[in-house]
Parts: sequence; C-alpha cells; structure tokens
Amino acid sequence: MYMPPHFAETDPDAIAGLIAAYPLATVIATTPDGILANHLPLLRAPDGDLIGHVALANDMHRLIAEGQQVLAIFRGEDAYVTPNAYPSKAEHHKAVPTWNYRVAHVHGPITFSHAEHDRRVAVAMLTRDHERRVNGGRAWKMAEAPADFIAGMLQGIVAFRIVPLRVIAKAKMSQNRSAEDREGVAANMRARGETAMAEALTRSEP
Repeated sequence: MYMPPHFAETDPDAIAGLIAAYPLATVIATTPDGILANHLPLLRAPDGDLIGHVALANDMHRLIAEGQQVLAIFRGEDAYVTPNAYPSKAEHHKAVPTWNYRVAHVHGPITFSHAEHDRRVAVAMLTRDHERRVNGGRAWKMAEAPADFIAGMLQGIVAFRIVPLRVIAKAKMSQNRSAEDREGVAANMRARGETAMAEALTRSEP
C-alpha cells in the first residue's frame, strides 16, 4: 500500500479500534484459479489473531493452502473532500479534490478447522461481540436456539484463523493541510452528515 509517512497509522490501539469498529474484512489470496477475494466479518481475539468462518460450500477453504499467506483489508471511514471545504481556497484557489479514509491491511498465514469445537468457538465469539453492540443486555445467545438446530448449522461452516505477521494501517485525514483547512474539512463533513469521518478527522490531529 502506498504510504506517505504523514498518513501512516502506527498506534496499536487505533488500529485495533478500526478493526473492531469495521469488522467486515476483504480477505484476499492467490490460488491456482487466480486471485480470490471474500468479504467476511472477522474478530480480533485477545491474542491478536483474527477469527472467522466461511460456508462449507465456499471454495475458499479448498483453494487456499493450509498456512498460506493472505491479506485481510479492513476499511474504516471514508469520504470525498471538496476543495470548497478549504478556507485557503478563497485566498489562492490552489486546491483540488481528494478522498480521506482509514484502512488497515493485515498479512499473515491462514489455517482452517473442521473441528466442531473450533467452529462453535468462532461462531460464539463473533455472535457475542456483535450482539452486545446491537442489543446490549438483550443480546441473542446461541443457547436460545435448539441444540440440534445449532449443531446442524455448525456442520455447514469451516472455521479459520489468521495470524497477523505484518499490519500496515493508513489514516489519510488531511494531515498535509493547514489546521484551518482541516477544521474546514471537518465542518464540511459534519454539515454533510459524515459525522463518523468528522470525528475521525478530529481524533487524528497531527
């Protein structure tokens, strides 16, 4: 990934926060049939590994070799930046459009598991994390469904784990502009309803 130094995100907590807030990753790998990409929700486990699962019918677990290197891309907030947002434009008109965004690339080997325990753990961890966010104290639990139904559903998936060996993150948040221009961009984002981007931009003050 192209990485100007002023856009590099090196704060581990910020990277972990991006992965947690935007868990739907694009998992990419090379296969004998070409480049394979799948969009899958992943969870960062306490040990830092990425946990997920795919449908048994998904050829991903057959086409990707055990232990093969893959790339998981987590895309955070993004938004178009209009030159009209820069106060400096009124002075010299030396401004062009651009795009602000946050993204994390996680490289590492992937391993698959057909073991019932691993499949159950993967589903339980992902479900618990997202149900707490969506429903709080009224979170749905696997135990609410009939045991035989859950067992049958688990038969239809394959669990996997990605061990991060290299993590590259980028936060392109107008760091190459003046403080006044950055404030103008944040105000423009808020006015357009892009509140998440406005907040991310404010948090990334250089």
